[in-house]
Amino acid sequence: MRIYQIDSFTDQLFSGNPAGVCILDGSWLPEELMQQIAMEMNLSETAFVRREEEGQMEIRWFTPVDEVDLCGHATLAAAHALFRHENVTEKVLTFQSRRGVLKVYDEGETLVLDFPRDHIYPIPFTDYLDSFNEKPKETWRGTEEYLLVFESQEQVERAVCNLEKAAQIDLAGFIVTAPSDVMGIDFVSRYFSPKYGIDEDPVTGSAHTLLVPYWQEVTGRDTFHARQLSKRGGKLYCKAVGDRIMIGGGAVTFFIGEILL
Repeated sequence: MRIYQIDSFTDQLFSGNPAGVCILDGSWLPEELMQQIAMEMNLSETAFVRREEEGQMEIRWFTPVDEVDLCGHATLAAAHALFRHENVTEKVLTFQSRRGVLKVYDEGETLVLDFPRDHIYPIPFTDYLDSFNEKPKETWRGTEEYLLVFESQEQVERAVCNLEKAAQIDLAGFIVTAPSDVMGIDFVSRYFSPKYGIDEDPVTGSAHTLLVPYWQEVTGRDTFHARQLSKRGGKLYCKAVGDRIMIGGGAVTFFIGEILL
């Protein structure tokens, strides 16, 4: 079975967020086997794409410990593998997923995810959410993550997550964000999901389905340049279009191989 490792939301190797991509022609592998492959890859997510004869495609994502409902960087990686290595000639890919229909547009050096907008709302700060070394100025909740808003980029940079405590929350993880202090970048973020075996995710496309609605409400704008402040780092171009969030970035192939099962 073909397998790829792709660095997403970057234009150079060894940065952005690496994802595994397995291309399946026909039926799904057993769930236990897909989970074992994801554990063996030991990346934040490995995507499995199933192609049907009539050209329809389905996508699923596994962390090293569990399946997740939505993943941006691994979807970008899967689209890169299909566009650049699997002889797909269309300029738009459509995937069926647990979170509905997802599209990816091929715009040359940039691939653009078309994801559903998350619905967020403010919540009070409680001890249950106190998993960082500093208290945020605002606390919000989305479908799968808590969003903690800080005053400055410096606070996001020096944020330390209590991983043991964060793994006990009822949602998938925490997004922390603040305005950027760098010209040309509108906001910065980091993402932590120890509950799913991801202490800190390098670049989290799906997190921007929460981040963009928040910053849209704050600024009144629809388009943003964003940066995720992990050690590897990544850049994203985002745009709110009705109930959809467009998330653009580059991708680079690290390796192509075969799994012997």
